[in-house]
Amino acid sequence: MGRSRNAALAAWMAEHDRKPCDLAEQVNTAMEMTTNRPGKTSERTVFRWLSGENAWPQERQRIALEALSGRPITALGFVPRNKPAVTAPDPEDPVRRRAFITAAAAATAAAAAPHVAASGRIGRADVERLYDRFAELIASDHREGGQPSVEKSAQTLADEALALQRTGTAGQHVRNALYGCAASFMSSAMWAAIDGKRFTAAQHHLDRASSLAAMSGDQSIQFRIWSHAGSLYRHMGRPGDALAANDVARSLAITRRDPMFASLGHARHAAILGLAGNATAAERTLGHAREALERCDPAMPRPVWITAFYGPNEIDNLATAAHLALGRFDYAEAEAHRCLAKLQPHLYRSRAIISARLARAQLGQGDLEPAVSTAMNIPLDAARHPRVHAMLTAFGDTLRATAPTSEAARTWGQYVNDHRKATAA
Repeated sequence: MGRSRNAALAAWMAEHDRKPCDLAEQVNTAMEMTTNRPGKTSERTVFRWLSGENAWPQERQRIALEALSGRPITALGFVPRNKPAVTAPDPEDPVRRRAFITAAAAATAAAAAPHVAASGRIGRADVERLYDRFAELIASDHREGGQPSVEKSAQTLADEALALQRTGTAGQHVRNALYGCAASFMSSAMWAAIDGKRFTAAQHHLDRASSLAAMSGDQSIQFRIWSHAGSLYRHMGRPGDALAANDVARSLAITRRDPMFASLGHARHAAILGLAGNATAAERTLGHAREALERCDPAMPRPVWITAFYGPNEIDNLATAAHLALGRFDYAEAEAHRCLAKLQPHLYRSRAIISARLARAQLGQGDLEPAVSTAMNIPLDAARHPRVHAMLTAFGDTLRATAPTSEAARTWGQYVNDHRKATAA
C-alpha cells in the first residue's frame, strides 16, 4: 500500500500558521515539559509525518502533539500500527495516556496547581485567576526586582499553568491562553534574572518563554519576551544581538495596532543604539518613542505588565541610559531629573536605578559633591539590588579614578565602609 499524505496534520498546521521548523521546536519543548527530557524532533521528522512516511510518531511525540493541538492524535491524521490482540490494557489506551501525562506533572500539580472542576474542564475563570497572580508578581517585581525569590515564584507559577493544562480538558482558546499564562510567568522569571544580573539563567528562561509564547499565539507576551531579550543583550554589552532581538519585538503586528507597544520598542531600541555609539539614530528613535506614546488611546485594554510601568517617565529613563552610554552626561542628567519628577511611587526599584544613573551623569560632568549626595540618598535596601549595587560600585570606581584625593571620594569611601559594617552586623 502506498503512502497517504497526512492531510489532517497539514490542515491543522495551516490553520494555526505552524511551519515544520516551528512545530518541531514546539514539540520538543512540550516533550520536555511533559516528560522532563528534551525532545529530538527535527524539521525532517515533521516532513515525514506530513508525507505519511511516519504514520505513527513515538509516544512522547504523540503526547506532545496532543498537548499542543488539544486534539486526539488520531484526529491529527495519525494511524496506529497494527498490533496483535492482548488481554492486558493497551499502553496507548486514552486512560493510560492521561495517567502518563498526569504522572509527569504530579509533583507540581499536587503542590500548587489551581483547582480543577470536578468535570475536569478548564475555563476562562481559571485563566483569569492565573492572570490575577501574574498581576501580583508584577507588583512584587517593582518592589523587589532582581531577587531570586521573584524568579523562583515566576517559574513555579509557570509550572502551575502548565500543570493545570495537563490535568484538565479545555477548548483551543483556553488552551492557548494557558500557554500565554505560562509564557507570561516565564517572561517575569527572565526579567528577574536580567535585573539580578544572572544572565545565564535569563538566557535559559528566554528559550522556554519564547517557545511557550509561540504556542500561545499571544503577540503581547511575545513582544515582552523579545523586548526583554534586547535588554538582556544590552546589559551583557552585546549591542548587535540586542538590536536583532529588539527588532523581533518591533516587527510584531501588535506594534502597528497599538502605539504603546511601538513606543516601548522604540525607547528600548534607543538605549541599545546609545550603547552602539550611534547618537543620531538614538535621538531619532527617542523622538519616535515620544510621538508614538502621544498617539496612544488610554482607554485601550492592555496587559498589566505594560500599564504598570510604561509612560513618559520610562522614555526619559531609557534616554538617560542612552546618553550615559554615549558620554553625553549633561543630556543624561536632564533626562534623569525629568524622569524622577514623573515617577510613580510604586516604582521603587526604578527610582533607585534612575538615581544611580543621575549620580553617574553628575560625576561625568565633574560635579563631585552633588554626585556623591545623589548616590548616598539611595535607600540602603534599594542599594542592595544587584543592578543598583553594580552601578554604585562602578560609580565608586570612577570617582576614585578621576578624583582619588578629593573630599567627595573620602566621603563616599567612608559611606561604603559604614554600609558594609551595617550589613555585616
